[in-house]
Amino acid sequence: MIKIFEVSLSIDLKEFAEFLWQNEIPHRIIEDEETQALWVPRHVNAERVAFIYEQWRKGANLTDIKVQRPLHQRMNPLDFPWTISLIIISAVITFAIGFGSQNELMRWLTITDFRIDGQKLIYTHLFESIRSFELWRFVTPIFMHFNMPHILFNSLWVWVIGRRIEQLQGGSVFFVVILWASVVSNIAQFWISGPMFGGMSGVVYAVLAYTWLWDKQARIPFFGFPPALMIFMVFWLILGYTGLLEAVGFGAIANTAHLAGLIAGLLAVPLVRMIFKREASL
Repeated sequence: MIKIFEVSLSIDLKEFAEFLWQNEIPHRIIEDEETQALWVPRHVNAERVAFIYEQWRKGANLTDIKVQRPLHQRMNPLDFPWTISLIIISAVITFAIGFGSQNELMRWLTITDFRIDGQKLIYTHLFESIRSFELWRFVTPIFMHFNMPHILFNSLWVWVIGRRIEQLQGGSVFFVVILWASVVSNIAQFWISGPMFGGMSGVVYAVLAYTWLWDKQARIPFFGFPPALMIFMVFWLILGYTGLLEAVGFGAIANTAHLAGLIAGLLAVPLVRMIFKREASL
């Protein structure tokens, strides 16, 4: 990232930060004991942001400042390797399992091994995956999707929200959040339904909850997603439990994975702070 400026803590940057978010300009404000600094990703036009800040400091009304597009420089997908990898792996595995029709391949990807005896599903105990050192099983269910709308919906949210985490906090933070959310949501769903489930929906709820809580605890919004987005997703979660989504053709909904993912996302905030020493004001 590129540092635009460093100023005293006595300067209130809230109005300027809100202007940047309104114009979809990603940034982060880092504080220490005496100063605060504004940073932007490399694909953002740093000189333009610095110019707007100088105009604001001189008393210009931000509502009168027009942001000429593109303020962003060309974005390189390679800047988000974890986000891109998550989407590509999901697509490859989803098509490889034939949207759930290739049981032999799915047996290696579900959280526990299984076999179908007539109309009966028989699967091993969860701890068998640990004893067999097949630890990938606690993550790989997120890559299996069983219809096209499912994978498109999840990939879109991962690209929008997950990319922002990787962009502003780095690939290491994003990896930890995804890994934690995958394990928690997959184990929770297994206890309720057995091994025949899949999808990144639990991860989607996790990254949304993570960014929402991080911004709630920050003095200045860091990720900048509208709070109404969290309200919508909670409403969608409740709809899933009513059975209405299944009734209108969305297929079987892994509601427990959604709820567990949301909780995992909230818990990921203190987890990230503990591991990476990040502060809520960042």
